Amino acid sequence: MKQSELIDCIVAANHNAAQSLNKSHAAALLGRLAVVITAALADGDEVTLPHLGKFTIKERAARQGRNPATGEAITIPAGRAVVFKPVKALKDAVGWRNDA
Repeated sequence: MKQSELIDCIVAANHNAAQSLNKSHAAALLGRLAVVITAALADGDEVTLPHLGKFTIKERAARQGRNPATGEAITIPAGRAVVFKPVKALKDAVGWRNDA
């Protein structure tokens, strides 16, 4: 689903509400949500979205890897990664399995 399709779905889902939401307001809301989540994660905070899941930051240790073009061993530096953990209801809805 593209951003424009998501905005259309948000507007359609809110159509019968007491105060309707137009496309420009839905787009602005989606943009602000991204800014707020990004800022919170940059500050080291977790972000929980009810009925969806939780965004967190995970520290990744330095590790050995290989250059796929040459096969040469390289060191991949330590860093931080954004991790999203969906709630159980979302996992169940998409048929997610943990076979690991």
